[in-house]
Amino acid sequence: MTAQGTSDVLSGAARALLTPSGVAGAAVELVWASTHVALYPLGLLGGPDSYEGHGYSVQELPPMQRGLVIGDVEAAGTPILLVHGMIDNRSIFSRLRRGLRRRGFGRVVSINYSPLTSDVRVAAAWLAEEVESLVAETGYERVHVVGHSLGGLIARYYVTRLGGDQRVHTLVTLGTPHGGTFNAYALPSHLCRQLRPGSPLMRELGAPVPACGTRFVAYWSDLDQLVFPQRNAKLNHPDLTVRNIGVHGTGHMSLPINGDVVHGISTMLAHLGADGSLLTAGVTELRGRACRRP
Repeated sequence: MTAQGTSDVLSGAARALLTPSGVAGAAVELVWASTHVALYPLGLLGGPDSYEGHGYSVQELPPMQRGLVIGDVEAAGTPILLVHGMIDNRSIFSRLRRGLRRRGFGRVVSINYSPLTSDVRVAAAWLAEEVESLVAETGYERVHVVGHSLGGLIARYYVTRLGGDQRVHTLVTLGTPHGGTFNAYALPSHLCRQLRPGSPLMRELGAPVPACGTRFVAYWSDLDQLVFPQRNAKLNHPDLTVRNIGVHGTGHMSLPINGDVVHGISTMLAHLGADGSLLTAGVTELRGRACRRP
């Protein structure tokens, strides 16, 4: 990045912060970070958490849940796997998990991977095993994945480089450094070197994937303090069907608790058909270049 480019990015970030919504977002980020520190130990306890269906009659469900189950039982039952970011755990998804369950999704699973993870490729192979276990457990051949920060990059590698598109219907990423982040130069670790713009891993992820069958949704924020420049959290690849969604005034850690993000994810996963067509009028259609089939 040129000096002028860096100056422009910093100026843009400053403008995003120095607005009423930016100041409010920074305050929310600070409060949520403190709350998350308190919740962090709870996220380390036990194995993967899951919600095994509703377990009761449709009549006993709240109206919103009942509407999804009746309207599209397959959408309601498709497993959703939540993958956290670097040095974090599943407690980051506390609000998103509740939001998805209230919306009527019957199988929402959040998992932990080691905080000592040092290689995206190794973590992606581990994720492949977790997805296969979830498929075997639930009987659904395809799942949705939501990845925050590094979790989104791990999931993207699994989908595009390890054949995971056969299992993942939709991959949603939140504040994921798809184009790398210059903040990764702060530490000399192997993982941070992978996260730098132009690294061998980034070049590998940019290689052609003409037969990828997964739909991608990438949320990015102009107030993200860990992905720099912030636009690198967008996913731009000519072979992938992607919708990039910008969020204003939301910090990196706050993306999974942002109300618009939680609502947007719930709506997308509830109303999108397997072929990308709309099931409900008024829902914004995902647009992008469709993957080429061999």
